[in-house]
Amino acid sequence: MLKAVTGKGFQVLLAGVLTLSLAACGSTGAGGAVSTGAKKESTASNYPTKPIVFVAPSGAGGAFDKAARSVIKIMAEEKFVNQNMTVEVKPGGGGTVFMTDYAVNDTKNNYKFFVNSPSMLINNLKKDGGIPYSYKDTTPLAQLFRDYGIVAVAANSKYSDLKTLFNDLKADPTKLTLAGGTGPGTVDHLTFIYPASKYGIDPKKIKYVSYDGKAQSMTALLGGNADILASTAAEVGEFLESGKIKVLAVNSPKRLSGVFKDVPTMKELGIDADFNIWRGVFGAKEMSADAKKFWDENLKKLSESDKWKKEMAANGWEADYKDSANFSKALDEQNKIIQDLLKVLEMGK
Repeated sequence: MLKAVTGKGFQVLLAGVLTLSLAACGSTGAGGAVSTGAKKESTASNYPTKPIVFVAPSGAGGAFDKAARSVIKIMAEEKFVNQNMTVEVKPGGGGTVFMTDYAVNDTKNNYKFFVNSPSMLINNLKKDGGIPYSYKDTTPLAQLFRDYGIVAVAANSKYSDLKTLFNDLKADPTKLTLAGGTGPGTVDHLTFIYPASKYGIDPKKIKYVSYDGKAQSMTALLGGNADILASTAAEVGEFLESGKIKVLAVNSPKRLSGVFKDVPTMKELGIDADFNIWRGVFGAKEMSADAKKFWDENLKKLSESDKWKKEMAANGWEADYKDSANFSKALDEQNKIIQDLLKVLEMGK
């Protein structure tokens, strides 16, 4: 037979029941505050919560524009990002106009990102036309892929191998004209200067003529206005395939496939001068930890996606993913190489 509990005994029993109820719902935190399941869930990140912009700091249809559109296309198709993503083209000063604005006005912007290449390092290190901002004023998020520098001549050129060409330049660096689609001291110029200087050619005496884009520099080569072309594999494949040019060497760790399968690498020729022409994604310098975590995870997923691999193959890009930490380390290393090259050319700060 149950005995009724009254008075003080009932109060003790009620207090015990309440204690057990609270323990079941949550735990007691510092200062006696109760942490419940609902409270814990409310602190979880829900980033992103609004539209995202990827900036291509170059002209419409250029390499950065193409890369940025490919990134958002695959990320949307794979449902890695549930917000609307757009690409904005911001040409001007080879990327310097955008970079200056971004480094000053978007230091904490979790919703604006951009694609870039070694040109952003060069723009900071050049004496003339350089800017005080670099990758150190951003958060490098990932290197997605890379292209490779090539040395080419016209199909009717007397040169059929790089060493013969380099030997002639070593004897007289002013003998031949080199064309590139970027300005002096920038990517096309440096991808040729680096192996040439390693070979013992005086880089300051090489006659470099810059054109407004890679298409124009190719036209100069085919039209006889230049003897040598410095460009990238992705830009010259169709001309090699059609027999209009000869590619004497490619600056890749191993031979490329397809139309480049018979082209030797610089390393095969005894020239160790790797110049990484990467394409990477950058965010704001002071982006939040949850935004950084989100992009770390999802850019890695992108790199592993079969759709992304097909997109890279369709564009002639070589997969070379580096996460944020390894990308930052690679940037530090290349920054030193570029600094030294510009100093030799008397173009550095």
